[in-house]
Amino acid sequence: MGMIATNDGTEIFYKDWGEGQPIVFHHGWPLSGDDWDAQMLFFLGKGYRVIAHDRRGHGRSAQAASGHDMDHYAADVAAMVEHLDLRDAVHIGHSTGGGEATRYVARHGKGRVAKLVLIGAVPPLMVKTPANPGGLPVEVFDGFRQQLAANRAQFYLDVAAGPFYGYNRPGATAQDGVIRNWWRQGMMGGANAHYHGIKAFSETDFTEDLQSIDVPTLVMHGDDDQIVPIADSALLSVKLLKQGTLKVYEGFPHGMCTTHADIINADLLDFVKA
Repeated sequence: MGMIATNDGTEIFYKDWGEGQPIVFHHGWPLSGDDWDAQMLFFLGKGYRVIAHDRRGHGRSAQAASGHDMDHYAADVAAMVEHLDLRDAVHIGHSTGGGEATRYVARHGKGRVAKLVLIGAVPPLMVKTPANPGGLPVEVFDGFRQQLAANRAQFYLDVAAGPFYGYNRPGATAQDGVIRNWWRQGMMGGANAHYHGIKAFSETDFTEDLQSIDVPTLVMHGDDDQIVPIADSALLSVKLLKQGTLKVYEGFPHGMCTTHADIINADLLDFVKA
């Protein structure tokens, strides 16, 4: 474990375990590097070096007042990668972390990145615009902001106990520990960072980033993802990538790295080793 200071002085917390080819994990909103526990332990046991950071304003990183946008997120990752001198790295991003990983690889990863994986990721663009008519109306994200500002603790419980893991589906068996862990991670971070992070994950257009990426990229998405609808994300992203491969998981939710870790880990390993 360690801390680095970015160019604007923000302290970023990271975990760095093992040796071998590095795998860098980028977490989703509003979580922390802890959301990758199942993947980090798995790959550590397979002989890889695993790294996961807490995004600025999230987890154990500094609750910076500003910089809650994809450009800063990607630059923070670049600072960590340079500090650790990571090369031939595989970057794996989930949800908002998929956007962060996309921008990092596109703008900072030249010569350091071997492969990219996007899981339930927000690219190319979530919000509805004239150029993106299939996106979600901005009012959806305004609602997120309103609920966060009114009662963040309850909002986070509702998300974790409902759509994030598909626990609101008929016949689903909710796991209390999973819900509590999601809530724990969320409440560790800062309300300000999370509030402004909604704009970052919903309104950032990653089209040019995706088009510029030339490393092999695996796009993984559950077709029952209630947080990042597959039709507006993965199905569009894979068309923009030079070396993109799409893998769709029938019935899997947004949080499938937790609910179906055994399946996701095996597929990740196959891609990393290929």
